[in-house]
Amino acid sequence: MIDPANLLAILLMASVTYLARIGGYILLRNRSLSPRAMAVLEAAPGCVLISVIAPVFVSDQPADLIALACTVAAAMRLPLLATVVIGVGSAALLRHLLA
Repeated sequence: MIDPANLLAILLMASVTYLARIGGYILLRNRSLSPRAMAVLEAAPGCVLISVIAPVFVSDQPADLIALACTVAAAMRLPLLATVVIGVGSAALLRHLLA
């Protein structure tokens, strides 16, 4: 069973994430963005993903390093969503198997 405090934290994080996404649409719905602004907005998801993955590069855990290699290999051939799924899945599986 999940701890109520953890469940509350997950729900609040999901709500804030959703509000941040929908807030951007609401604030910018009647505006046209420059090509430069569009390029910045399109690059943001990749930047966030790198900020999450980057600490693994200095990890001393074999499971994390192998999962990182799987993620990099997936990123060379697959779209972003598939890469994220493979990265998270391989990390979870390898941490379970090698822990």
